[in-house]
Amino acid sequence: MKRLLLDRQFHRFIVVGILNTIVGYSLFAFFIYVGLHYVLASLFATVLGVLFNFHSIGKLVFGTHDYHLIIRFFSVYGITYILSIIFLFFFDKLGIDMYLAGFLLLAPMAVISFLLNKFYVFGE
Repeated sequence: MKRLLLDRQFHRFIVVGILNTIVGYSLFAFFIYVGLHYVLASLFATVLGVLFNFHSIGKLVFGTHDYHLIIRFFSVYGITYILSIIFLFFFDKLGIDMYLAGFLLLAPMAVISFLLNKFYVFGE
């Protein structure tokens, strides 16, 4: 863990991740605001966010825009989308506000995303 905290790439991921999180959550909140069901709001926010994230993470964190990696990159977000929907379903059943539920998922989904991107997509 200490090594990870000293890793410059991890620091870049965190900074870029903050930007990506703001973009992704803003999209999710916008789609909830306009009346979409959380499943569609999360789907649209995820798809648009992935396109934005591929460029920002690929270039700024891992130093590549290799479009051959985009399928793997999308699969990572497919996994995080499914996990998010499962958790949103349970939050909904518990009566938790969808804005709060989406916010609560930010950190765990970011960690899962980083690990999958680092080791599966960009193969480091």
